[in-house]
Amino acid sequence: MADLAGHRALVTGGGRGIGRAVALDLARAGVAVAVAARTRADVETVAAEISDAGGRAVPVTIDVTEPASVSAAFASAREALGGLDILVSGAGIAITAPLARTPDALWRQVIETNLSGTFYCMREALPAMTKAGWGRVVNLASLAGKTGQRYIGAYAASKHGVIGLTRCAALEVATTGVTVNAVCPGYVDTPMLEAGVARIVEKTGLSADTVRQQLADTSPQKRLYTAEEVSALVLFLCGEEARGINGQALSVDGGSVF
Repeated sequence: MADLAGHRALVTGGGRGIGRAVALDLARAGVAVAVAARTRADVETVAAEISDAGGRAVPVTIDVTEPASVSAAFASAREALGGLDILVSGAGIAITAPLARTPDALWRQVIETNLSGTFYCMREALPAMTKAGWGRVVNLASLAGKTGQRYIGAYAASKHGVIGLTRCAALEVATTGVTVNAVCPGYVDTPMLEAGVARIVEKTGLSADTVRQQLADTSPQKRLYTAEEVSALVLFLCGEEARGINGQALSVDGGSVF
């Protein structure tokens, strides 16, 4: 595990799934973590888990779709931790619908959460990082940011956008000691996936086990991935050994895309 002692991170989507795994792993590596999400109870639970294990963490409430909420969350985290030099943007939603039956509200919700939220957080984080001469930004994109599938138009568009935004930001800060990268998982066994499975079961009448196996079968490895596998890559990208990796969209997908 990387030694990141002395660094301070804000992790959005930190209350569940991949974000929770990232927050826990960063804390184990010596990072003081602001665990951020909309649901206060979730971030308090994760922050307490970190504190009980001897780490340092603070819970922060954030709505990444609202710039004012993002600014307030960053201010609160900086005050509590003394600054921020790592940002992991993990907040996201996945809602499916055929393109022709995608309501305006659904489109806006997905784009605002996944893409605009990533933008608002980077806009808050990067100036202080570049001024300090060191920083790490890791944006949680998706395999859907590199490929297309039926019924995920809004989600895929948002994640393609996250990858594009990551590449542009990386070039802007390339000479400053800051790196910006994206991680693109395939289907990860998280509460978000379980919610998706439940929706498919409701619409198709298939069993949950059948749906999970169908999702696993989309991987060349014929399995779902774990939040900890994704977190391990995030942790590596935050380390000094990854300083030459910038503007990349790295997959955890068993070889689905190259």
